[in-house]
Amino acid sequence: MGLIDLHVHAGPSVMPRELDGVDMYHEAVAAGYSAYIIKDHYFPSIMSALNISKHLDDGKCKVFGGLALNNSVGGLNLKAVDAACALGAKIIWMPTVSALRHKIMHSGHGLAFPGSKGMSVEEMTIMYLDENGELVQEVKDILAYLAGKPEVILATGHGSRDEIDKLIHEAVNTYGIKRILVNHPHYMIGASIDDMAEWARLGCFMELNAVAFVDDSRFKSNDISEAKEIIDRCGLDRIVLDSDYGQNNNGSPVEGVAKFIRLLKEQCGLTDADIRQIGETNPAYLLNIEV
Repeated sequence: MGLIDLHVHAGPSVMPRELDGVDMYHEAVAAGYSAYIIKDHYFPSIMSALNISKHLDDGKCKVFGGLALNNSVGGLNLKAVDAACALGAKIIWMPTVSALRHKIMHSGHGLAFPGSKGMSVEEMTIMYLDENGELVQEVKDILAYLAGKPEVILATGHGSRDEIDKLIHEAVNTYGIKRILVNHPHYMIGASIDDMAEWARLGCFMELNAVAFVDDSRFKSNDISEAKEIIDRCGLDRIVLDSDYGQNNNGSPVEGVAKFIRLLKEQCGLTDADIRQIGETNPAYLLNIEV
């Protein structure tokens, strides 16, 4: 088995990217990866993944895609989820660039996301709790649908701590969803270590993103000591290591992960076996694949 990256921003995209999905495939194969997921904030990435798989796959590295529930696909749109899953989506992200929390955390950067191009229509921000703090019906419908797709990952996106907490409890306790990835709980959403430990106890996986910890990343936001605390509180069996790289002028996702692994070994004391757990075994479970 080789590394599996569940969070690669690869083009084509309206946001300038360091590389496209084919470039990433060649880099991943050269680095001995088993699989990766292409993520895009504005369009389903399944078609790119399918084309790469059809024309380049030689059995060395699997490529997957998914759907982010932002305004460009109709927001909390069950029909879009259904179409994406019919096409083979491996992951459904709750709102990212359309989330109200995302806008709050990026205030001053314009109508969408720093670096997007050619877009002129204002985002209609999404906050999916009602005035009573309950999930809106559209989210409940999506969770009910995903309960019947146990092979598809539910990813929490860029919502607020309160949205994500309610989403997780409902997904687990009401709908029995087991494959849940909490996107960068250490960045943007406002989660505490206690929140992360509770979500891990419920069976969710906490994402540690290389882009947030590597010193020369343009998007460094966290000290490596925070990664160690998250690992200690949540347990290695509930952690996923991935890149979240691909931003223009921020270097290769493969190189970013390699730097992060060195940090985890040198400053957090992780072993090769630990890295295999969080970089191979856990993401393979989420993807429901054997590699």
